[in-house]
Amino acid sequence: MTVNEPAQASAWEPRYARRAKRMAASEIRELLKVVDQPGVLSFAGGIPDPALFPVEEAKAAYAAVLGASSGALQYSVSEGYQPLRHWIAAHMDTLGVRCDAHNIVITCGSQQALEFLGRLLLSPGDTALVTAPTYLGALQAFSGSEPRYDELHPENSNRTPASYADAARSAGGDVKLAYVVPSFANPTGATLSLGARERLLDLAGELDIPIIEDAAYAMLRFAGEPLPSLMALEIARRGGIEHSRVVYCGTFSKVLAPGLRVGWIAGCKALVRRLVLIKQASDLNSATINQMVMHRLAEAAFDAQADRARAHYRRRRDWLLAALQRHMPAGVTWTRPAGGLFAWVTLPKGIDAATLLQRSLREAGVAFVPGGAFFFDGRGHNTLRLSYSLPDEAEIERGIASLARLL
Repeated sequence: MTVNEPAQASAWEPRYARRAKRMAASEIRELLKVVDQPGVLSFAGGIPDPALFPVEEAKAAYAAVLGASSGALQYSVSEGYQPLRHWIAAHMDTLGVRCDAHNIVITCGSQQALEFLGRLLLSPGDTALVTAPTYLGALQAFSGSEPRYDELHPENSNRTPASYADAARSAGGDVKLAYVVPSFANPTGATLSLGARERLLDLAGELDIPIIEDAAYAMLRFAGEPLPSLMALEIARRGGIEHSRVVYCGTFSKVLAPGLRVGWIAGCKALVRRLVLIKQASDLNSATINQMVMHRLAEAAFDAQADRARAHYRRRRDWLLAALQRHMPAGVTWTRPAGGLFAWVTLPKGIDAATLLQRSLREAGVAFVPGGAFFFDGRGHNTLRLSYSLPDEAEIERGIASLARLL
């Protein structure tokens, strides 16, 4: 201790960058620390059921890639393992998106994809258009770029493109991107209609901005006819991916295994080249061995795993909706997702979901995510998200009955 230093000095911290003030812990991640204990029945984390993981196939894949050469343990190119990128390009073709490996960059899950895109597209004070509610992880990923947000209403809105542009200029920036989860959205489970998708493309064309299409749950459809991705619709309009304003973010996490942390971005080659520069500066490359294993798993098991996941989560969704119907009191409403992992519950006005959560944990041992976390402007206090991916039928029945009694 120096002569001029007080006897009990507070711990030292540096002078942080301005953007650090916008960094906040994920409410969901913090909540999972609380509920990850014996006796808590959790509807909180939207995580895949480990019972579906292809464990034996993964063991065989790791053994195979390690036995083939030492390359699995080496650095690799920032774009990603080329055979995996070829597989992804072929997969995108089945979705109506004609592209090649040069249109693909591998990321550490789609979460890293969102962070990279925010870093590339947003300057401080620029506007990102998002739905409300929207995926909390996207708000966090964009926050380091210091944007402001404006609300999209894809299904029903009279707002003009000029009104978005004028509001952005008044705030000292420009509208730079729109972000949506068009199929089975986190947190609501909602799916955009074909008309809403077309209107989003119209809006992007008028504003000349990219749309980030988060397709994390696209393979988990339970009911209804498949709808084309935003990128497929845009390519049909504009003649090819090199002219597409849509940037597609995909992931293997919901179908194969989240722990391998393998996602991808598909876009025009000019955009991908700039994303590769960000990838180089960030982590050089995603783990080579995980990419090689994921390539083997995707080739051998992707379609079968997608079928298993759809059947499994459809049953869980059905159990949850039936339990809500049986137990919830009048004035409580909820979405009826046609896929994905989530249902969205709206409580009567005046009931605060965060306060309800504290009571629920204390008195019933049941966890969920208060909906306010998914709004960029602090709304949604009377809403909550339920994930049906992990609880079984008996747990769903018991948990929903307990929540209904508290209400």
